[in-house]
Amino acid sequence: MAASLQGVYIPLVTPFLHGEVDFESYQRLVTHYRGTGISGIIPVGTTGEAPTVEEEEAARIVEATLECAGTGVSVYVGISAASTRKALHAVQAFSRYPVEGFLVTSPYYNLPSQQGIYEHFRCIAESTDRKVLIYNIPYRTGRNVENETILRLSRLPNIAGIKDSCGIVGQSIELLRERDPAFSVLTGEDVLFYFNLVSGGNGGILAAAHVQTERFVSVCRLVRENNHRDALKEWNTVSRVIPLLFREPNPGPLKYLLARKGLIRSEEVRLPLAPISDALKRVLDQLLADGAV
Repeated sequence: MAASLQGVYIPLVTPFLHGEVDFESYQRLVTHYRGTGISGIIPVGTTGEAPTVEEEEAARIVEATLECAGTGVSVYVGISAASTRKALHAVQAFSRYPVEGFLVTSPYYNLPSQQGIYEHFRCIAESTDRKVLIYNIPYRTGRNVENETILRLSRLPNIAGIKDSCGIVGQSIELLRERDPAFSVLTGEDVLFYFNLVSGGNGGILAAAHVQTERFVSVCRLVRENNHRDALKEWNTVSRVIPLLFREPNPGPLKYLLARKGLIRSEEVRLPLAPISDALKRVLDQLLADGAV
C-alpha cells in the first residue's frame, strides 16, 4: 500500500497586525497557496508561532483554514505540548473540525525516555480516529525519537507518518530503508527535500515552500516522473535561497518576504521573536529585485 501523504505541505505562518491575528491576511494566504499544487496546509505549527497563539485564536485560525482551503488540500493541525494530557486536550478540541489529522510534536522539556515518547503518541493515536503525524525535531524538544520507537509507532493504525527533522542524515536514511511503504516520511529539513525524494521519501513539510512554491511542487513531480536531470536542475535553483530564510529565527525572514510581496499586511512577529535585522532585509530585498523569490 502506498503512503497516504505525498508532496509538499506548508506549515503556514500566522500573520499579526497590531498585536492581533490578521485574519484578512491569513485567508489571503490560504487562498493563494491552495492554487499552487501543494498537498496540504498545517496551521498553528512551529512556523505559525504556535507557542504564542492563544487557544481561542488557534480555533479561529483552523476555522479560517478550512473555510478557504477548499477540496484537494489536506489540513493537519499542529499540536505541541510538554504534557500528554495537554496534547490530548488539544486533539479533542480540534477534533470538532473536519481536519484530516494532526502533526504532533514529540514532548519537549521533560526529556522522556523512548518508552515515554512511545506512550505519548500511543495515547494520542488511541484518542482520535484522525491521522497522526509524528514530529521529530530534537534540536527544539531536547530528545530524539529513535528509529526503533518510530517503527513501533508506525504499526499503530492511525499513525500515518512523520515529519522528520532529526537532523541526522544516517537516521533518516535508515528510516527510509526500514519503514513500511504505507508509512509516510516527509522531511522537515528544507535543505534535504530533494534528498528525501530521491531516497524514496514522500515529500516535505517545508517552511521555505512559502516562496517559490510551484518550484518545490515541480521538483516533487519531476522526481516522481523519474526525470531526475530536470528535477536536480530545478532543485539547484530553489535550494540556493533556503539558507537565507533561516539565517535568523523562523518565520521572521519569511514574514518579511511575504509582506514585501503583498501577501500579508505586516511582517510582525510575537515576542519572544523579534523583527529581522536591517542587514538581512537588504539581502532579501535583493532577492526580490532579482526575481529569485
